[in-house]
Amino acid sequence: MLKIILILLVVAVLVLLYTVYLWRRTNEKLTYMLDSLDNDDVNFRFRERLFFDISLNRTLNRLRSIYEKRRTELREQEQYFAHMLENVQTGIVVQEENGIISFYNAYARVLLGMESLSHIRQLRRVSDSLYTAFMNVQPGKALKAEYYNESSRIDILLSASYATIKGKEVKIISLSNINTQLTENQEESWNKLTRVLTHEIMNTITPIISLSDTLNKCAVDDRLDSNYISGLETISSSSKGLLSFVESYRSLTRVAAPIRKSFLVSELAERVLQLTAPYTTEAGVETAFVEKTEDVLLWADENQIAQILINLVKNAAQAGATRIEISADLDSLENVVIEVTNNGAPISKEGQAEIFVPFYTTKQEGTGIGLSLSRQIMRLHNGTLALTRSDATATTFTLNFR
Repeated sequence: MLKIILILLVVAVLVLLYTVYLWRRTNEKLTYMLDSLDNDDVNFRFRERLFFDISLNRTLNRLRSIYEKRRTELREQEQYFAHMLENVQTGIVVQEENGIISFYNAYARVLLGMESLSHIRQLRRVSDSLYTAFMNVQPGKALKAEYYNESSRIDILLSASYATIKGKEVKIISLSNINTQLTENQEESWNKLTRVLTHEIMNTITPIISLSDTLNKCAVDDRLDSNYISGLETISSSSKGLLSFVESYRSLTRVAAPIRKSFLVSELAERVLQLTAPYTTEAGVETAFVEKTEDVLLWADENQIAQILINLVKNAAQAGATRIEISADLDSLENVVIEVTNNGAPISKEGQAEIFVPFYTTKQEGTGIGLSLSRQIMRLHNGTLALTRSDATATTFTLNFR
């Protein structure tokens, strides 16, 4: 009996020792796995061959696989959202409490004109107005800031929201270029006004033309006084001239949708320079094309863009230019940028503010729709046309394709 008790006691001690061993071994494995995961390391795997450890090791390996799968999914989501932020046409800047900039997207870099941004203090180099707006913008209270780049004034609208990332509260600031928005709203207003005016004027003129032509025919048939006939002819010709004038403005509201295709800007520029060669040669103007980035490819309506460039070249020649240069490049967002630069007479301050307004012209025989129509075409291409420089040295018009 004593022998059996001793055996049972030994067995109990062995079981206890083995239990302690398993507990310690399990604890070591769990500690090792948690330390590895805490360091974002999943390059481990427990052996599933030993009989006593197979169930535990298989469970731990499954946990590791689940963690690795979730980590991969999170990284894919981060890359997806990062890609979205890099390609939106809104600037995004993430500012921490101490003024450190922890993130900014590509459009913010272009909008602010800064290659790198690590602290809010750097904005003072651009504009005190911009720095103050960044400091003071709060959720629900948008602020406007302005600064000047090399060629023009940039107006920016800032809005903000707060978020907590890794236990830190950050301010997320969005930036919008309101110059573009104002231009689009202005163009839309002009188009609506033009549609109304042309419709009303044509409805009034058309009957006058028809009636004057009828009366004129009757007067000739009845051999009435020549002054009477001459007056009717004047009414008819003046009305037809006004009708033709109004018809030209209707083109602003009837621009055809672009028929896009892929083509090299160099080929487009060569075509434009050939088409304008008789005009520029007669005026003694030297023309050139400069490709700042090799083989710039554009997805657009080639005929419509050619129409814009031809108009800009002719305007430059009429301004007394002796050299006109068309250049093509890619900006930091890989967008196509075409510039038309000339050394003719600079555009006046008043003219710079009005040149894209329909009906405005400084030419005696001009209609004032060339640049307005050109900007409308660029708008249909989701791009912009702007006067980016005009001084005694050069005048530059820039076409930006987004």
